[in-house]
Amino acid sequence: MAIQRIVSLIPSTTEIVCALGLEGWLVGRSHECDYPEAVQRLPVCTEPKFNPDGSSYEIDRRIKAILHEALSVYRVHGDVLKELRPDVIITQAQCEVCAVSLREVEEVVGQWVGTRPQIISLEPGTLSDVWAGIVRVADVLGVPEKGAELVKSLKQRAFTIATMARTLAPGPTVACIEWIEPLMAAGNWMPELVEMAGGINLFGEAGKHSPWMTWEELVQKDPNVIVVLPCGFDIKRTREEMPALTRKAEWSRLRAVRSGRVYLTDGNQYFNRPGPRLVESLEILAEILHPDVFRFGHEGTGWELL
Repeated sequence: MAIQRIVSLIPSTTEIVCALGLEGWLVGRSHECDYPEAVQRLPVCTEPKFNPDGSSYEIDRRIKAILHEALSVYRVHGDVLKELRPDVIITQAQCEVCAVSLREVEEVVGQWVGTRPQIISLEPGTLSDVWAGIVRVADVLGVPEKGAELVKSLKQRAFTIATMARTLAPGPTVACIEWIEPLMAAGNWMPELVEMAGGINLFGEAGKHSPWMTWEELVQKDPNVIVVLPCGFDIKRTREEMPALTRKAEWSRLRAVRSGRVYLTDGNQYFNRPGPRLVESLEILAEILHPDVFRFGHEGTGWELL
């Protein structure tokens, strides 16, 4: 097994590489890669072209303005990347807003003279895609047995939760909010996680991009549980954004609000990273939906009541 120099440009794949026991092979990361904590020592190879501070509404406007001009949302530091001499670069082709895209990396590497690194591009839309991505990364890095072992362990943990959840009474209806202003529901793997945790997902479809939703649609479906998991936000920042919803006239009349079942989560660390910690995300949902049955200890770090 020859040691390889790896640059990971997505937080989820950085976590995959580390979960495979290959953290020592990483030589560079994206500006968002922050877990495990030790990877923060690595050189940063990307940066956003927009100011990530401000409200969810302001961030949405900035990103849409960039995309309207057919520009990339992120910048790749080609000089840093080249100096790191990677054998493998891992990126994604799933979302132009979530991370550096395959096209951007190919444009940078295409300017290099001489040996070029192998580029792995993942495009996860479902849980099966996430597991397949782990296997693919492991295969390319020459550790297929570690990939198979990791996926088997993750699937078993998820299966145990889903099996227990199926034995419970019909679960609550759930609205997962992936962006606060404007409102966006959670798609991709999230509907699967909700169902596995014993809930009935109301918005978004498995394997499809997260859809925009209206306030009127949320009021009309009136979910039993609201889980807020904005992409890129931790719990503290999510709480700061909640007045955009709580100030609306109909908020106090929503079923989830009346019963005290509105939950704020760390969407940045868990639900929006298609990697190994999606199983922890499932644990968080199970705790939220069935607190009398599931206790994994995520309250206070992974989720809080509003």
